[in-house]
Amino acid sequence: MAVLYKLYQDNRDNSKHKGEWYARAKTLDTVTLNEIAQRIQDNTTAKKADALAVLTEMVEVVRDYLQKSYRVKIDGLGSFKMSLKTAPAATAKEFSASKNIKSMRALFQEDVSIDKNGKRNYSLSSGASAKELPKNAVVTDGEGGDTPTP
Repeated sequence: MAVLYKLYQDNRDNSKHKGEWYARAKTLDTVTLNEIAQRIQDNTTAKKADALAVLTEMVEVVRDYLQKSYRVKIDGLGSFKMSLKTAPAATAKEFSASKNIKSMRALFQEDVSIDKNGKRNYSLSSGASAKELPKNAVVTDGEGGDTPTP
């Protein structure tokens, strides 16, 4: 399995890397909780309905903990935490959540372990390879990106 990427050229006028090329990971499609539950049923003795019930409740529980300012760590997967985008205030006294907090979002960081040689091993990306997206096998995915045809 390979993570697909597409090449992009830096065309920003003020960039010291203008004209240089970079890769961006591309996604093929979106997998739903229902599809994950089906895969769990296919690979274990759990029924799809049971897996779906657990996964659905996990989303609710993770949301609840995040909204109570907890970091949520799922061993083998990673950690979630909340992040704020704020506008500055001249003084601490002038800072107001309603005026200065512009948005919130959840951040994800995959689990990492360090082996005896000091090398970092990431739970989800270790062992993955990269492959360039086929140039003539793309369709618009409706979100401004490209998706290879199956």
